[in-house]
Amino acid sequence: MKKKEVNSIRVELPARSQNESLARQIICSFAASLDPTMEELGELRIIISEAVTNCVVHAYRGTSGDIYISASLYSDRTLRIKIKDRGCGIENIEKCMEPFYTTDEAGERGGMGFSIMKELSNSLSVRSKPGRGTTVTLVKAFGAEK
Repeated sequence: MKKKEVNSIRVELPARSQNESLARQIICSFAASLDPTMEELGELRIIISEAVTNCVVHAYRGTSGDIYISASLYSDRTLRIKIKDRGCGIENIEKCMEPFYTTDEAGERGGMGFSIMKELSNSLSVRSKPGRGTTVTLVKAFGAEK
């Protein structure tokens, strides 16, 4: 049986730290129709927090911008999420995917965001163009093993 999209949303938020919790609430509420377990919901909250925080902290580097979030629910109980910015982009995606790598010169960030997202989702892809922005696409399956 081919999976079918059953619902979708799009949200645009200013890249501000206070909107990280709002993004979490929106996506978790949207995913509620899939009847996630508390553990799955907790993992989804972490995934969204990490992805949105990356936009807030790294994408716009002291300037303002927006975060574009789209999500789709599918008949096979999967959720596909895209979190996009139009910020500075990532020069070396492979390097940024390494645990503990950070571009935070102040050393306040641990460099674990992508590693955490990858561990808690069923799939993770990152596309980026320097000077044009980054798109993180995640798939989370509910009721299935990773």
